[in-house]
Amino acid sequence: MAITADHIRTVIGDYLDAYPEEKLSLAPVLELLDDGADLTTRGEFRGHATAGAILADPDGRILHIRHLALDRWLLPGGHLEASDATLLDAALRELAEETGIPATAVTPAGDHPIHIDIHPIPANAAKGEPAHRHIDFRFLLHTTGAIGRLQTEEVTAAAWHEPDSIGDPILRQRVTWALR
Repeated sequence: MAITADHIRTVIGDYLDAYPEEKLSLAPVLELLDDGADLTTRGEFRGHATAGAILADPDGRILHIRHLALDRWLLPGGHLEASDATLLDAALRELAEETGIPATAVTPAGDHPIHIDIHPIPANAAKGEPAHRHIDFRFLLHTTGAIGRLQTEEVTAAAWHEPDSIGDPILRQRVTWALR
């Protein structure tokens, strides 16, 4: 069963229970849902959902991937697919696809994201996409597994970095706190 607008709304509601200070920043997402926008499809250019994996190893390091097209270190994640039943499932699938670490080697730190980030994506003429926004639901996960076969179409390398290497200050603070 595919991810629904009700699921996204519930996840946001639970997230806002934990982080009520973000109500204003997530109001535009709730407005999109109220307007009937399908945030599960890449074709919704006002903003669509993506899912990210913040994967910690036993030493508290965070897995980063080297993104081929952007040529920079990022956290694993990506677009939703029709086969994803939940946003957490999407994060686990993206992690497995990009790094070869299967969901069976991963333990979620909870059912809810540790961070929801809204960020702009520039236009991509090659894909026929205008500038748009990603609404990235980021889940904290733990593993004792090793990096497997990389998805070379998108990823050129994977490496463990200290949590202070996380670029987003809110996410960095939450991950650091959660790993204590």
